[in-house]
Amino acid sequence: MRAAAILGLGSSAKSLRPFQKNYAAEWTLGLPTSSSDADVVLIFGGDGTIHRHLAALVALKLPVLVVPCGSGNDFARALRIRSAEDSLTAWKKFVAGTANVNVIDLGVITRLGADRNSTYFCCAGGTGLDADIARRANRIPRWLRAHGGYVLSMLPALAKFGPVMTRISVAIKDQWELKIAKPTFVAVFANTPMYGGGMKIAPRARLDDGQLDVCIVSDLGKFKLFCLFPTVYFGRHLQVPEVEYFQSPQLRIETETPLDVYADGEYVCQTPIDVSVETRSLQVVTG
Repeated sequence: MRAAAILGLGSSAKSLRPFQKNYAAEWTLGLPTSSSDADVVLIFGGDGTIHRHLAALVALKLPVLVVPCGSGNDFARALRIRSAEDSLTAWKKFVAGTANVNVIDLGVITRLGADRNSTYFCCAGGTGLDADIARRANRIPRWLRAHGGYVLSMLPALAKFGPVMTRISVAIKDQWELKIAKPTFVAVFANTPMYGGGMKIAPRARLDDGQLDVCIVSDLGKFKLFCLFPTVYFGRHLQVPEVEYFQSPQLRIETETPLDVYADGEYVCQTPIDVSVETRSLQVVTG
């Protein structure tokens, strides 16, 4: 068994020791250069750490085991891994040859324009108020970000952000069909049910259904939006008339003025963008 370990922020060689103990594996630190150099990749970190390595992990085509130790661990939750202990249990099963490797989809964001750069994401992305909150959250200390940073960042963002005219189209039979055209506070597209450290923004999302779950919050007034916020942790926001929710394998988002796009808590680009699903693109070790 040859294993490679990626140590993100909040982790160290000490984090790796329980996985090395009593297991006959050859270990290397960092991404392997090719799939012939390892049998599995362990990545210690949160959603942002995973996000930054997704393109390389897809190219390697190796099983990936996530050890959650970041400020946001929603991807690990979607894999039924809530702690390092859960990861260690999954590791023991993997070493024993138990069939706990699944192949999942990833989202892809493509910036429209001359360059058309594409970026993978594992959890969720969005624009509007959601992106502004992510930008503010990234500026606060990491320990605070892991303990309510999204909530703390929402209040100043909500005070200054206003709805922006947004057009969202979906791809149907190789043609774009306009789905939404209205002032919008939040436009989120998700591959997992949760984002932002446990907010169930897309409660019907699955990692292997070939679909993006799209949640749109139109202009409903800032006070009502503030009151809506706690319901997102339980997925009850879907009951609000100003919240639209649908699935699509491909969509296009255009805004009246360019807006920042964030995914997995990381800045990606600005609108306009295409968002799509790359099915069965990553092997993961599940809890």
